[in-house]
Parts: sequence; C-alpha cells; structure tokens
Amino acid sequence: MKIYTKFGDSGETALYGGTRVGKDAPRIEAIGTVDELNAYIGYAQVLIDDTDLSELMARIQNHLFAVGADLATPATHTKAADFRISADFTTVMETAIDTLSEALPPLTNFILPGGCAAGAILHIARVVCRRSERRVVHLANETEVNPEIIRSLNRLSDLLFVLARTVNFRAQAPEPIWKS
Repeated sequence: MKIYTKFGDSGETALYGGTRVGKDAPRIEAIGTVDELNAYIGYAQVLIDDTDLSELMARIQNHLFAVGADLATPATHTKAADFRISADFTTVMETAIDTLSEALPPLTNFILPGGCAAGAILHIARVVCRRSERRVVHLANETEVNPEIIRSLNRLSDLLFVLARTVNFRAQAPEPIWKS
C-alpha cells in the first residue's frame, strides 16, 4: 500500500465520511494542532524514564488521537456518536493532577518554562495544548463541536504543567523563577 494518495494535492482533505474541506479550514487547523500536540508529547515521552509518567503520557496520546477522530467526524454524520469522547479521561487527568501535585513543592513564584529537556518540552506541549484549545473554541463558534473536547484540552494543559514540574522535580532540575 502506498502512503500517498494524491487526493490532497488540490489543497483539500476529507473528513470522516468523505466530506471534502480546504486544508486551511478551521476544523483541519484544530485537528492539525491536536496532532502537533500529540507529537510533542511523544517527543517528551521518549526522554522520560519514569514508568508511571510514560504510561500516563501514552494514555494522553491515545486520548488525543480520539480527540482528532471526534473533530474529524461532523456532527451530521450517522456514526458521529461513535467517535465522541466522554468526560471519562478528563476525570483521569484530574486525578493525575491531584496525585502528582501532592508530591511537588508548593509554588511560591511564577516559573518559566525550562528545567530538564523533558520538562521544557512538556512546557512546549502545554502551550501547544492551549493553542489547540483556542482552535477548537474558534471552530465551536462556527459549527457544532463536542464540548467535552474543550474541557479535555483545558484540563490537559493543567496536567502538562504539572507533568513538567514533576519531571523537573524528579530530575532535580531547578525550575526557572520569573523575576520582574
């Protein structure tokens, strides 16, 4: 099987169900930004040796793939309900945030992105997650979008912040402090 189809050579791509849209459409921008986020998480994951964090990040990556499928399936499609994410993983992320935060020193200053390599990349993933959320909100202003996607991305950015802090803490890499 060839990896290329040439169907996108005209600047369009297909959503689930075959509807063709421009590659610059807000829906495709949202899907692409979620995919970019997933790639950064994969990059950070290969730098992390902690099994518990690596397993959580693998679950996040799978969840983001499901978010992409949800976004790629128009609400009018007959099987749209099959691709909608639920609040289940948002609850998993909230539990992870609470558990990981308990082991961290309390924040007494604003911190800057940085620390060890994996921590810095997780901070990049966090800001890409925020951009993904903005892209989905923009899309939701134009068409029906599963509201759980927005909640999920919002919570994920919090989790990525806590993951960055956790990775830095476990690596004993100081978090850069913002100095006004």
